[in-house]
Amino acid sequence: PNFQLGHRHRASQGLTLAGGKGINVARALKRLDVPVVATGLAGGRTGTRIVEELTGGRLKIQVFAGGELMPATGVFDACLQGTVEAFNGAAYYWAGKETALQWFTSVPFGLNTQGYMAWYQQGDGLKLWEEAYAPFGVVPRPGQSTNPQMGGWFRKKINTIDDVKGLKIRIPGLAGKVYAKAGAAVVLLPPGEIYTALERGTIDAAEFIGPHDDLKLGFQNAARYYYYPGWHEATSIAEFSFSKKAYDGLPAEYRRALDYAASVILGASDAEYFVKNSAGLQRLNTEFKTKVELIRFPDAVLDGARKVSAQVMQEEAEKSAMAKKVATAYAKFLNATSEWSKVEGAYYSTLSS
Repeated sequence: PNFQLGHRHRASQGLTLAGGKGINVARALKRLDVPVVATGLAGGRTGTRIVEELTGGRLKIQVFAGGELMPATGVFDACLQGTVEAFNGAAYYWAGKETALQWFTSVPFGLNTQGYMAWYQQGDGLKLWEEAYAPFGVVPRPGQSTNPQMGGWFRKKINTIDDVKGLKIRIPGLAGKVYAKAGAAVVLLPPGEIYTALERGTIDAAEFIGPHDDLKLGFQNAARYYYYPGWHEATSIAEFSFSKKAYDGLPAEYRRALDYAASVILGASDAEYFVKNSAGLQRLNTEFKTKVELIRFPDAVLDGARKVSAQVMQEEAEKSAMAKKVATAYAKFLNATSEWSKVEGAYYSTLSS
């Protein structure tokens, strides 16, 4: 309102908010009273603020939104080429470079967030991840967590694993390979296209994250049956990874600041999704109880999926020496901790209710 033609103008104050092209456009549209939806986890900006505070502002990180410098799926290559010195992504996106990388994000019937944190901190998980990334000159650090995911939205009920034959389902990663091996037609769609495909019947089912994000995208208006548990993704661990040359070139205290920021965001995101998905589930059970049926996968489906998953994981493990090494270590840790997980986790949850 105070702009004057031909004069110079300076901002009187600054305001730091979550950014990126999608967020910026969404915020502008919201102010114009246009309905918008934004999903996903905060990460880069939060980490930047933590690092700058820990280093007294001496280490500055310039953050670019996904797609701003290169396609979002091109960040790994961009780090290899020196276009960027760090990125926020997920290791299973780079499985085409090394099959072993899939184990560092999520595995069907595998570790949950607590299990992954333990594997990385108390087991060989992070050491193996660093070894797998070493040929590419990249240093990985665990990033955000989505918490346990839901099994997905289905337009019709499924009672056995055979019912997925011919089913057109949107689901990525190792889970998609399991569904494909079971006879489903796997479709890969970005989040913004899932609702339309599901509502129009172009696909028969879709998996995204959990109640919070799924409700924001409107899936409750496109499919009636919402299944759990998310056997395919007990969590999804993202990453903050760095060019090894840039990372090793920093003073030790700066490297520790980066490591600490990543670990804080991992814990904070897990807590964030725990609360938000709890609220989303309450909405499903009240506001949408006549539109949505929350259904546990029948044992016949889970048993069948577990068998097919074991076959897929064995096949993937045989694709490279590194994959076999990581798969063996992962399975060993999972087996060593599974009994305690049942006692302190699954059993206790039945008492807390």
